[in-house]
Amino acid sequence: MKTLEEWLAHCEQLHPVSIDMGLDRVAAVAAKLSIGFECPVITVAGTNGKGSTCAMLEGILQHAGYRTGVYTSPHLVHFEERCRLQGQAVPAAALLEGFARVEQARGDTSLTYFEFTTLAILSVLQGAGLDVVILEVGLGGRLDAVNIVDADCAIITSIDLDHTALLGPDRESIGREKAGILRTGKPAIISDPVPPQSVIDRATQIGADLWLVGRDFNFTGDRQQWAWAGRGRRYSGLAYPALRGANQLVNASGVLAALVALRGQLPVTAQAVRSGLAMVELPGRFQVVAGQPALVLDVAHNPHAVAALTANLDAMGFFPVTHAVFGAMADKDLAALLARIDPLIDRWYFTDLPLPRAASAAALQAIQAALPGARKVPASTHPDPLSALRAARDAADPADRIIVFGSFHTVGGVLRDGVPRFDAKHLSA
Repeated sequence: MKTLEEWLAHCEQLHPVSIDMGLDRVAAVAAKLSIGFECPVITVAGTNGKGSTCAMLEGILQHAGYRTGVYTSPHLVHFEERCRLQGQAVPAAALLEGFARVEQARGDTSLTYFEFTTLAILSVLQGAGLDVVILEVGLGGRLDAVNIVDADCAIITSIDLDHTALLGPDRESIGREKAGILRTGKPAIISDPVPPQSVIDRATQIGADLWLVGRDFNFTGDRQQWAWAGRGRRYSGLAYPALRGANQLVNASGVLAALVALRGQLPVTAQAVRSGLAMVELPGRFQVVAGQPALVLDVAHNPHAVAALTANLDAMGFFPVTHAVFGAMADKDLAALLARIDPLIDRWYFTDLPLPRAASAAALQAIQAALPGARKVPASTHPDPLSALRAARDAADPADRIIVFGSFHTVGGVLRDGVPRFDAKHLSA
């Protein structure tokens, strides 16, 4: 394999199933690669808020002068986005070397796409001379490939129902899986304001240093600024994070708790905190694109995330018509997800996605039409997200609002040529 595309195609063909929960195979290959880090490692798990938490950690630590490495998934447009060194996507050439190392080390061990690519990126991070590594858990926690690394600090963001077939049918079961990233004696930052008891029990059982909202740290805010306090440290007069949405304050609070917990290893100044939060960027998280009509991009793809999106849309003020482009995986709770946001939508544009797991645009349209009490609003189906967005733009007036939400592939599908810009009635990059 000579290109990144060839390596990724190779990874997709190695294992009989795409998701195979367990650490035995990936840990065995990691041992052959001698995967490990001399610098502090922060691991982030949760249903929603993981990517934002990683981005805020990265921003603050960079402004504090540390060399940062981040692994996050999935990507929006390009695979290289999954690995960031000093805030920049890793060059494809560096990834090729990582893939080659994994291929040589694995022998006849079968790895899933996620396991193979995780090992390759961990190998790249290991050789990058970093001061701190931030790892986002892909799915769950206990059996996720990222969990082969022992973190110096673990953060668990909001926990809600998602991937229930793999993680369990309720928040307690899902919390138990996510708590698998906690380690004895290490900080365990729980930024979910109402965490499942299973998370607290696991932390107590293994002797983790548990940090809970309302007990070990808290935050307050008004319309102009917010403040944080916890375990001997206070930050006051903070500007709101550059990432939009009320939920980002919860994520930022967990970030500050983690940095205070690690202050002996990674001290940061108050100015680094202020600058990092003020300048953080992360595409697709309630991203509002300037122009007319207003355009909002959000990777909300489960009921909990869509509830937050709905609240954020409400806070934007009045728009005569809200157009929605939506595509998602078939294994999501689509009826509950759509029911949360349907009262806000005046016109639907459902899109197909280029994955076998995706629900068809026609299936999504049928689910929306069958919602109890659903309003009879115009709805159409489209072969891909960009054509759906173009249709929405052609139908929208300048004062309207268009939202593109759902799967990473939905938002990524409209970002593939850059941030969309509207010019008269035509969509261009």
